[in-house]
Amino acid sequence: MAVRQALGRGLQLGRALLLRFTAKPGPAYGWGRPGPAGVRGRGERPGQAAGPVAEPRRLGLGLPDRYRFFRQSVAGLAARLQRQLVVRARGGAGPCGRAVFLAFGLGLGLIEEKQAEGRRAASACQEIQAVFTQKSKLPPDLLDSRRWRGFQLDEYLIGQSLGKGCSAAVYEAAMPVRPRSREEAKSAGLLPERGPDITRPGAEKGRAPQAPAFPLAIKMMWNISAGSSSEAILSEMGRELVPASRTALAGEYGAVTHRKPTSGPKQLAPHPNVIRVFRAFTSSVPLLPGALADYPDVLPPRLNPGGLGHGRTLFLVMKNYPCTLRQYLRENTPSPRLAAVMLLQLLEGVDHLVQQGVAHRDLKSDNILVELDTDGCPWLVISDFGCCLADERVGLQLPFPSWYVDLGGNSSLMAPEVATACPGPRTVVDYSKADAWAVGALAYEIFGLANPFYGRGGVHLESRSYQEAQLPALPESVPLGVRQLVRSLLQRDASKRPSARVAANVLHLSLWGEHTLALKNPKLDEMIGWLLQQSAATLLADRLAEKSCVETKMKMLFLANLEYEALCQAALLLDSWRAAP
Repeated sequence: MAVRQALGRGLQLGRALLLRFTAKPGPAYGWGRPGPAGVRGRGERPGQAAGPVAEPRRLGLGLPDRYRFFRQSVAGLAARLQRQLVVRARGGAGPCGRAVFLAFGLGLGLIEEKQAEGRRAASACQEIQAVFTQKSKLPPDLLDSRRWRGFQLDEYLIGQSLGKGCSAAVYEAAMPVRPRSREEAKSAGLLPERGPDITRPGAEKGRAPQAPAFPLAIKMMWNISAGSSSEAILSEMGRELVPASRTALAGEYGAVTHRKPTSGPKQLAPHPNVIRVFRAFTSSVPLLPGALADYPDVLPPRLNPGGLGHGRTLFLVMKNYPCTLRQYLRENTPSPRLAAVMLLQLLEGVDHLVQQGVAHRDLKSDNILVELDTDGCPWLVISDFGCCLADERVGLQLPFPSWYVDLGGNSSLMAPEVATACPGPRTVVDYSKADAWAVGALAYEIFGLANPFYGRGGVHLESRSYQEAQLPALPESVPLGVRQLVRSLLQRDASKRPSARVAANVLHLSLWGEHTLALKNPKLDEMIGWLLQQSAATLLADRLAEKSCVETKMKMLFLANLEYEALCQAALLLDSWRAAP
């Protein structure tokens, strides 16, 4: 009984001291602010006075499980006092014993107040997130106004080759305005003379053909093993459809209707840093420009007698981007700040994949597309999902019972936990932080250095065996927090590696939160005040600009993904790096 009374007295004393010595007017964002007499504040319960310990009801936060920091604090405090408490309790709660319990109760009171502050901060973050989730919705895609068109190959004008990889070729394309009749289209040169085998823009007699604009890109998959059945093709190449829009498979070609399979790979929700597939359909393989020279072996025998391909394959229609990240970096050297913004875009895209339960598993500069805004700032988009893990049944935890299981594409940028995995009956490969590791390796290319895992520039590291001390140093012009973040992303132990969300928050704070982070031990009210300032400035910039610049878009993404716990982790990481010698 004496123990219980001492704990109760300590808890009451802790509350009283906090109310008397730490109480101050409510924060600017309104939670816990005293109201007029007889009127409860937003955070009050009936019969409870408004003040710093008032708890918000409107979001039903209560005591959420996600505040692991506070639970660990209580557990740590109890562990440190456990032996002393047991000894005092066995010997009776004398004056010294009661003092120990009083201190313990006071500690509980302090932790309870921290929990209340955390709940108010989390509530503010959720309010901001709700506003910017609506603001960050993507505009309609390029074919949205032609909802029931674009599901047949002969509807497109196909131009020159944009490139080829190990499984597909990509061509520039456009969808002209549909003529009234096929004869009118042929006379205008909008249809090929030999049907679907050759697709090229024609020209009127006596006039040089005008180069049309090609806002679209068509990706033609190479079909060697899937057969010629549309269902078999869609099943075999289903991972390419992970970033497809809802209407991508809504059409039909000829007499074969393409049905969306009830089971198979996941489909990603849209994100501005992830490619979108507007249309997906199967069609006969045509003889496109440069096909006989660039990829003769994968053509069907009717186009190349020595070809091994089937006569039908999958086509994907996407937006046409000017270049890949590799091509952009070959011609441009971004400043450290611009490079950090580019790295941030990759982390935002990877975080979206992780939240959707998808692992890309083939991140490299050739699979990242780039377009420029009106100021010449690059916008990055993750593409090519042919090697991704997007299985509803396993999520990001892939069972690895034998070597026959596919672990992904690019072995040079394969995270250590994936590259060193050995198959076994209970082996599971965790991909939750594998793409974030690959982004850390790509950071060297973005900041103007050779990728050490490609064996260029005199440094050759392998993800299976490298040591963190072997990682090359980034230039001194790169801010300390960014340099430390890249090294942190490349830690061999995945449990010590920050998630893509936390890493993105680190860059957001480094780029736009210098004033707040410059304060020693910034309080929650100051952090929320900074978030509100960022929210107001971002909304104003988005309304004033005819077309949002890259930095404004990134701020909107940051605020749309705002999570209190992940933000605190990022701030703690930056503070620890700043304090380290």
